[in-house]
Amino acid sequence: MKTLYLVVPCYNEEEVLPETTKRLIVKFNNLINEQRIGELSRIVYVNDGSKDKTWTIIEEIVQSSALFQGIKLSRNKGHQNALLAGLMYARNKADIVISMDADLQDDIDAIDAMIDANNKGFDVVYGVRSARKTDTFFKKTTAELFYKLMKMLGADIVYNHADYRLMSRRALDGLSEFDEANLFLRGIVPLIGYPSTIVEYERNERFLGESKYPLKKMLNFAFDGITSFTVKPIRMISVIGFLVFSVSILIMMYFFYAYFAGKTVAGWATTVISIWALGGLQLLAIGIIGEYIAKTYIETKQRPKYIIEAIIGK
Repeated sequence: MKTLYLVVPCYNEEEVLPETTKRLIVKFNNLINEQRIGELSRIVYVNDGSKDKTWTIIEEIVQSSALFQGIKLSRNKGHQNALLAGLMYARNKADIVISMDADLQDDIDAIDAMIDANNKGFDVVYGVRSARKTDTFFKKTTAELFYKLMKMLGADIVYNHADYRLMSRRALDGLSEFDEANLFLRGIVPLIGYPSTIVEYERNERFLGESKYPLKKMLNFAFDGITSFTVKPIRMISVIGFLVFSVSILIMMYFFYAYFAGKTVAGWATTVISIWALGGLQLLAIGIIGEYIAKTYIETKQRPKYIIEAIIGK
């Protein structure tokens, strides 16, 4: 039987953690009793610098049940870094590792299907939402737009997949080879290249608490994902620049024609519109290029992605 570690990043999850723990205990005990996973299987809560009582609750949970372990990061490093910390901790202890969020939106019962898929030889099993019934119209539309945009720009990501996935030990070993500071695991994991498949599940509404991904964070996350995995935005700037230059040549030819034909030349409106359009295009271009330069700057620093302050549990 394979040893399974379940990695759960936690940031200000004091409201939902007791219920999550209760459900995971039932699931793991059933899997162990059915001999689908080994008795050394564990659930690892990673505290990502929470400001509430999340870590205190994790300590109490670990003391009350041998199924649980806790990792405390020295400060808040973001969901992706907290998730990576848990994955790298578990890779030398488990045969397979599943990552999921603490808010109970991911269907815990999909773990069974992930294990079955791994037993068939798949190193990576992606949890994919079968529908977005619980999302608002805005969130559903923007999410679909994001996945389509990423595909259009050349990033190899799984449609409607977040961070609910199973990875084998050798897949995690492959993940450890990626040393980039700008983490976007949804894009990195498919680059590993081992056999993969998907498991569909119905995503639930958040059990309690507030979403840790408000609009601002969602936009930042999407922009980080795009700029971390493709240089097409810079190439698009070159194309747009060429098109604008071509249009300016045509406009110049028109002005010469109007001048020699004795027609009225367009006045201040044309001038102002041209200045604003070109100025906006230049600022946009500088901003996108600057974003790539900033990411390069961060990568060259080679700062640690996270620092573990404490590990509890056996």
